[in-house]
Amino acid sequence: MTFLLLLLFCFLSPAISSAHSIPSTLDGPFVPVTVPLDTSLRGQAIDLPDTDPRVRRRVIGFEPEQISLSLSSDHDSIWVSWITGEFQIGKKVKPLDPTSINSVVQFGTLRHSLSHEAKGHSLVYSQLYPFDGLLNYTSGIIHHVRITGLKPSTIYYYRCGDPSRRAMSKIHHFRTMPVSSPSSYPGRIAVVGDLGLTYNTTDTISHLIHNSPDLILLIGDVSYANLYLTNGTSSDCYSCSFPETPIHETYQPRWDYWGRFMENLTSKVPLMVIEGNHEIELQAENKTFEAYSSRFAFPFNESGSSSTLYYSFNAGGIHFVMLGAYIAYDKSAEQYEWLKKDLAKVDRSVTPWLVASWHPPWYSSYTAHYREAECMKEAMEELLYSYGTDIVFNGHVRPDPKSCHLSFFAFRFDMMDRYVFSFVKTYFQVHAYERSNRVYNYELDPCGPVYIVIGDGGNREKMAIEHADDPGKCPEPLTTPDPVMGGFCAWNFTPSDKFCWDRQPDYSALRESSFGHGILEMKNETWALWTWYRNQDSSSEVGDQIYIVRQPDRCPLHHRLVNHC
Repeated sequence: MTFLLLLLFCFLSPAISSAHSIPSTLDGPFVPVTVPLDTSLRGQAIDLPDTDPRVRRRVIGFEPEQISLSLSSDHDSIWVSWITGEFQIGKKVKPLDPTSINSVVQFGTLRHSLSHEAKGHSLVYSQLYPFDGLLNYTSGIIHHVRITGLKPSTIYYYRCGDPSRRAMSKIHHFRTMPVSSPSSYPGRIAVVGDLGLTYNTTDTISHLIHNSPDLILLIGDVSYANLYLTNGTSSDCYSCSFPETPIHETYQPRWDYWGRFMENLTSKVPLMVIEGNHEIELQAENKTFEAYSSRFAFPFNESGSSSTLYYSFNAGGIHFVMLGAYIAYDKSAEQYEWLKKDLAKVDRSVTPWLVASWHPPWYSSYTAHYREAECMKEAMEELLYSYGTDIVFNGHVRPDPKSCHLSFFAFRFDMMDRYVFSFVKTYFQVHAYERSNRVYNYELDPCGPVYIVIGDGGNREKMAIEHADDPGKCPEPLTTPDPVMGGFCAWNFTPSDKFCWDRQPDYSALRESSFGHGILEMKNETWALWTWYRNQDSSSEVGDQIYIVRQPDRCPLHHRLVNHC
């Protein structure tokens, strides 16, 4: 009996069972490590063509396609989204009538008895360019239905469509999130960024599916439709190849291809998305984020937000905050005020874990995007730190700006949320993985979050391989801000009073250039296992694994004073 009890204790305690094989943040801070570049990897991926059967339209008439799920604010509701009808692209397009077909979900806990029904709303969006020679786009009818009154941790079966038109999907299923409590969590949360739709993407998604996630976080940059002209011509570096375009065009059918490819996964597992820079997609009348805001359902209303660009939700004992880097975030902005209210409402006795996500990283030592989001960091870091944020996920990590100096018309937002045209230099992005030690304001801090940059989903842009601390690779400070995100704020230099460190920074625990995805598993209210799986082309290997451990006794959870630890 004693032996059996010992085995049970070891199984329940990650600190005991894994102490000799998997490190924890309690063992840190760690000496910085750089994994050498594996030159055998497919560092530059190739997009799936529109002839690939995985992206072709497989339904007829107004049958649903591109079915996807997303969470509402808590376990008792979920969003079901889909598209009916065909998109149009050409010089003249006529939008479909959203009221011409109903938005209905039939559901239940028994596959053969879908006894409940929910109705929702529908819309179409257009991507319009008022320039000669450019093609316009209008979507199929996009449906969003919110199902409510669900039981926690329960499998539901559903089909969606319009039963009056005999246009219903086949039966799918999903599992609801567990009830919010310190002892209940989703089994596995997949985290991926900068996904795109390449043959490397297919590897990433195949590996991700093999890990059987219960929830997926997509940290921005989804379809990469904006690497294409409206005629379908594409390039790894848009501004390098198309410097004379009057506006940054996009090829919107790539969104439909992406939705079709992902349906086998997103019709079963909720997908929570936050916008990246590739979702901006400027069009006529300065409209932006139309595809992103239209195609996905977000719990922004449920979480008190007024925008699809930032919101929050619970998944078991985790409170997730999804922030927008491409909308005003300063302390007078609506987003900042919302964030203060949202964090103040979090009950850490119910949802002990606080996880935040946005697209561009604050803590990355790659030359690509080095300190470009410093203004956002200056505005929001203290607030997130004071409420005891545990983990931050980012994507987004481009090559040395010297590789592309061509210019084109772009825009940025000012602090009044207005979009302003400007003539700027622009560069294409690349992608990599990096995990930090616990850090606050560039200093090691046992109460700071662990920052994980996972902008390595597999898109067609090259991998980041240069580090700002490599000899001769430190960018000029005034070249670092992203023009879409505002001005220069990186006045806080390194301890040696330089813009870049002369070695891998202390905050950087591990960095590696490879495509892949991550899995987050909450073991209890203080221990979580993080595993990053690198793509070794057609196989998947564990590239990084660590227990992230909360220390609420050492780090007070509410309104912690800066530098109080």
